[in-house]
Amino acid sequence: MPFRFGFNFDWTAFLPVALIYLISSIETVGDLTANCMLARQPISGPSYVARLKGGVLGDSVSCMIAATFSAFPNTTFAQNNGVIQLTGVASRYVGLYIGAVLFILGLFPHIGAIVQQIPKPVLGGATLVMFGSVAAAGVRILAQSPLDRRSMLIIATSFGVGLGIAAQPALLHQMPRLVQNLFDSAITSGGITAIVMCLLIPEGKVAVTTTQAATERKPLEQPR
Repeated sequence: MPFRFGFNFDWTAFLPVALIYLISSIETVGDLTANCMLARQPISGPSYVARLKGGVLGDSVSCMIAATFSAFPNTTFAQNNGVIQLTGVASRYVGLYIGAVLFILGLFPHIGAIVQQIPKPVLGGATLVMFGSVAAAGVRILAQSPLDRRSMLIIATSFGVGLGIAAQPALLHQMPRLVQNLFDSAITSGGITAIVMCLLIPEGKVAVTTTQAATERKPLEQPR
């Protein structure tokens, strides 16, 4: 039933959710970029931009439908890139077939009960390698572009803020409720930090590499 719990608008809830959706869209772009790299597809040009548009649009439509029927929102998961890295299979048709099989299996609760009997160490070993592959794909994306001092500063600060919030969530307990909703997640806190630093730090002045600085220096005069 659409809008089963009614329809209301609250700024206190809207701002955190809007920022989460913004960060989720940025995460989707990164996941699709890693997917293109693992599938040996171009990561620039019209075809790459079309894939990004399709992925973000798909997330938006699915989230809109989920909100209409009071369900949980959906987003692109990076775990799929780990599966591609492990199996070497990146065909979209295989993904469609697997999705159809999982949908059919979901109609039979007994099969789900059998799957739950898989030992946790087995699942832990599989997810360990899978998430490690996802992290390696992220590092590979960063290595594709030259990292100057500005980029390194933004990456280090956003990683530090995100990991710090995840390790010490009690830091925000004394903050207002709105601030807690905005920065309670490591993804949102790190993403917001990266966006703000990209806007505030001037690219032309700070982003001077050591090589460029060395070439711009005047040569020392030789002693006579």
